[in-house]
Amino acid sequence: MKKGKLLYAAVLVFLLITPNGLLAEEATESLKETYQKAEAGDADAQFNLGLMYDIGEGVPQDYKEAIKWYSRAAEQGSDRAQHNLGLMYATGEGVPNDYVLAYKWFNLAAAQGNEQAIKNRDLCKRYMSSFQIAKGQRLSREFSPRSEKFGGTP
Repeated sequence: MKKGKLLYAAVLVFLLITPNGLLAEEATESLKETYQKAEAGDADAQFNLGLMYDIGEGVPQDYKEAIKWYSRAAEQGSDRAQHNLGLMYATGEGVPNDYVLAYKWFNLAAAQGNEQAIKNRDLCKRYMSSFQIAKGQRLSREFSPRSEKFGGTP
């Protein structure tokens, strides 16, 4: 009976350790691949890296890095990155609090149908003067997405 319990314990330990080791290795490869794609100009990968740094998932939490990657994706027109960048400006995480820039990014994401951005843009307006709202709208109108993949720069 002791031999059976020992074998059971060994199998249980193996099952508990092995998946974690494989997942950690897979996560490292996934992060490396995501980073390579992001550096190559892939807006989805840039958004994903921004989110990872924003919430500290798989990497140490770093708002400055989150801003960097969200900004690169947002400049290419990613509504999710625009929304999250707006949140960071609205809350002052990683950047100084700036409702005008928050409004700009929320407004751009809202124009693409991002429901959460619509709500956050309208909430943001409550804290802004009419002059600030007009400036945020002007910045939105002046925005033109650019691709990093074909010679554009972030």
